[in-house]
Amino acid sequence: MNLLLPGIAAAFLLTFARVGTLIMLMPGLGEQLISPRIRLAFALLVTLILFPMVRPLLPTEGGAIAGPALITLLFGEILIGLMLGLTVRMVLAALQTAGLILSQQLGLGYAMTVDPTMGGQQAALGNFLTLLGVTLILATDLHHLALEAIGRSYMLLPPNGVPGMGEAATLALKAVARGFGLAVQISAPFIAFGILFNIGLGVISRLMPQMQVFFVGVPASVMIGMLILFGSLGIMMGVFLDDIGRYLVQLTGR
Repeated sequence: MNLLLPGIAAAFLLTFARVGTLIMLMPGLGEQLISPRIRLAFALLVTLILFPMVRPLLPTEGGAIAGPALITLLFGEILIGLMLGLTVRMVLAALQTAGLILSQQLGLGYAMTVDPTMGGQQAALGNFLTLLGVTLILATDLHHLALEAIGRSYMLLPPNGVPGMGEAATLALKAVARGFGLAVQISAPFIAFGILFNIGLGVISRLMPQMQVFFVGVPASVMIGMLILFGSLGIMMGVFLDDIGRYLVQLTGR
């Protein structure tokens, strides 16, 4: 029994390396608002649940894992966790990008607040959309899909060592393109509003040169833009939830 303990400990460490990394980046449960102790305890619990399934997939030699092989596998598991977790984060970051576009179009680009999810200064509208998106992810049980994707990741990417850098780069580029495309899709009404509104201000300034366009345009832009935001917020978040839900389903291999 004592001879098996090092092998069990190494296998559990390898499982925790991937699961812990994914939990720390998981949408809804991996936010900085949640205590690190709670996230760590949850990662340990998920690791215990997945350990019986993952252990047979690990390349072992007589029930144990050699030292150099253990380091390689550990590095590979952490890299896979980072790769998958960051791709989901890139899709989630579409809300921040959309909020930045909204702020620029409405003339609120100067309104910056601290991002409560990832830290740093971000646009206030982007923080609002991000918090709303995280809340809706938990309310619609999409985090259950994320947990399923963690378990299914061992079927899609078995623990055989360090993954190919070409595959990781391709996955990252696809996630960035998907997130940026989603941000533009969410903020499309405001892009159209900004173009039409600025064209209208340009025409008015030509017809009435004596009018102070800046003092009239900025309050009108904020007021009309907020009305459009309140009217289209449900559709915007519906598009976001549908897209991130499809992406999580793809990660589960369905």
